[in-house]
Amino acid sequence: MKKLVALLALAASFSQVALAQQDPKAGKILDQMSAKYQGMKAFKASFTQTLENQTAKVKENMSGDIIVSGTKFRLKLNGQEVINDGKTMWTYMKSENEVNVSDYEPEDQDINPSQIYTLYKKGYKYAYAGETKEGGVACDVIELSPEDHNNQVYKVRLNVSKADKSVKSWKMFKKNGNRYTFAIKKFEPNTPVDASTFTFDKNKYKGVKVIDLR
Repeated sequence: MKKLVALLALAASFSQVALAQQDPKAGKILDQMSAKYQGMKAFKASFTQTLENQTAKVKENMSGDIIVSGTKFRLKLNGQEVINDGKTMWTYMKSENEVNVSDYEPEDQDINPSQIYTLYKKGYKYAYAGETKEGGVACDVIELSPEDHNNQVYKVRLNVSKADKSVKSWKMFKKNGNRYTFAIKKFEPNTPVDASTFTFDKNKYKGVKVIDLR
């Protein structure tokens, strides 16, 4: 019993240390950045995604667009269209004219542009990592690391504009050696959306094959 109490006390002390490791300077910048995006009813962004793996000698560039409103999003990238209404997710593959329908499970998804603005709020430690310039814009650099060591992502690096707290880019580091860089090329705040924006209308995709995985 004494050993159990000692172990619990040790665990509690480690938890307190982990909480204390959150960098207040980074936290303030992240809070300002998050408030900026969450204050919008919706937004649209065009971005480039670069995949690099030095070991495999891979470098691929793709362009995409995303519309975000709260937890809902509509993403177009590399011949695929992913639509999420907060409960259901549709993944449409243009080359096969096929759509997979599944329940939306945020924890099972790779980090995407709809999550980056709130990612730090749960399950991540964060620290201020210096300053840089991106496209002539002065940015603060913030690094996030997951508390779950089983997470295949071990680090996310954000470049946040000093002037307006917008995210200019972020880089995701995975244990398999893949590095994903997302750079925002165009941003439209408060873009108009309605219920149809975040649902898949099969009538607009002639002959589409629907596979329900729920």
